[in-house]
Amino acid sequence: MSASVSLHRTREKSLLRRHPWIFTSAIDKVHGKLHSGDTVEVISADGAWLGRGAYSPTSSIRVRIWTFDQDEVIDNAFFLRRIESALQGRAALKLPSNAMRLVAAECDGLPGLTIDRYDNVVVCQLLSAGAERHRDKIVWALHKLLPECAILERSDVSVREKEGLPSLVQTLHGSVPDCVSITENGLQYAVDVNAGHKTGFYLDQRYNRIRIANYADGRSVLNCFSYTGAVAVQCLAAGATHVTNIDVSASALAIAQQQLQLNNLDESLCTQVEADVFAQLRKYRAEGTRFDMIVLDPPKFVENKHHLTQACRGYKDINMLALQLLNPDGILATFSCSGLMPEDLFHKVVADAALDAERTVQFL
Repeated sequence: MSASVSLHRTREKSLLRRHPWIFTSAIDKVHGKLHSGDTVEVISADGAWLGRGAYSPTSSIRVRIWTFDQDEVIDNAFFLRRIESALQGRAALKLPSNAMRLVAAECDGLPGLTIDRYDNVVVCQLLSAGAERHRDKIVWALHKLLPECAILERSDVSVREKEGLPSLVQTLHGSVPDCVSITENGLQYAVDVNAGHKTGFYLDQRYNRIRIANYADGRSVLNCFSYTGAVAVQCLAAGATHVTNIDVSASALAIAQQQLQLNNLDESLCTQVEADVFAQLRKYRAEGTRFDMIVLDPPKFVENKHHLTQACRGYKDINMLALQLLNPDGILATFSCSGLMPEDLFHKVVADAALDAERTVQFL
């Protein structure tokens, strides 16, 4: 008999609504010997079969559901079906790029698995014990569906520690270049898939880059936390008079410079500044330097709910500084990538920053 977990009474409600996570507190008993990543049957307090998932002995998310179909086996064919379905969904979007997220974990029925494509390189992140256990099946399915692609694993993220897994970067198939060139919205970008942020590029900002560029024509732009300068390229292509990139990473700014060359943009119209953004904004304020448009896209300020108040202070400070540096009728494009920051609270923080900066703002 296969191993199983039975739930406390009433704790099956989220599963019946197809939520794929089971927390430790929901589990009443474990039946059979289980190891990290093992496939486990999930049973209600009344003995009804609820789902089949991957067991993680160290994570507070003790089981991640693979399937709610009792007849579905977690084998090579399972991963082939799920990944193929995800690929078909992306193809239907007709994205203006040869780079995209192919698999978004639970959204595509593959908990703990992220797969991004950069031209002919596929980058995987195995973020859960279940994904780790089935690495070979995932690679087999990817190679079968995308035989032209090299496969790189970038499982070098802190969330793996919660699953009891080590940080890992390795080539799983083929030859992975140091830098991959991709096309997005008619522009070219160099992506460091081996050591860049996330899997190499912020694919989720594709449409925000377009939205920002829509305001860039004829404006001087300050691009804070610029990383490899994708926003700068989009703004210069849209007619910005000058863009200043600020980032603490010299290697990221070197790629940002390379982006200009890839797109035949005038390199004299872009300045790369290696600096701490908070300190540099204060320096500009002291000097009286002003810009027509400022982009703030900082790293995550909120690691957990206990840090939310502290994060709000950080967001308020940096938005206040940016607003003080804007010319009249300037544009501030401000972001939070902290999932624990509610949108309404972020709006309030920016509004409070505007009051402190003594600037009148309009939310667009």
